[in-house]
Amino acid sequence: MALKIMSLTDAAAERVKEIIADSDKPVIGVRVGIKDAGCAGQSYTLAYVSEAVAGDDHVDDKGVHVWVEPKATLFLLGTVMDFEEDLLKSGFTFKNPNQTGECGCGESVQLKPADLKALAEARAHA
Repeated sequence: MALKIMSLTDAAAERVKEIIADSDKPVIGVRVGIKDAGCAGQSYTLAYVSEAVAGDDHVDDKGVHVWVEPKATLFLLGTVMDFEEDLLKSGFTFKNPNQTGECGCGESVQLKPADLKALAEARAHA
């Protein structure tokens, strides 16, 4: 069985489905990536997708389509995308095993590429 790059919580899947249903333009899913930004070095990017981008990795989870930018794949292996709401804010969050730190305000993170050898060994023993 292949390792999924990302998975979604029920809350994230429901929110993406709501966005698709409420959109005035055709939206078929979301595209996740990373960019250099903030005091910790990197931040996650999230965009709506009207058509698949050639070369992106594709994840279909809970009936939701997620495309991952190729340069982000190694940094996102094993990540769980969630949607959280509280009194002050709401938005998508990422629980990423490759995250090594974050800035104090939570706007940027430090990421390392996934250790493919360790992942392969763990899957072999599973």
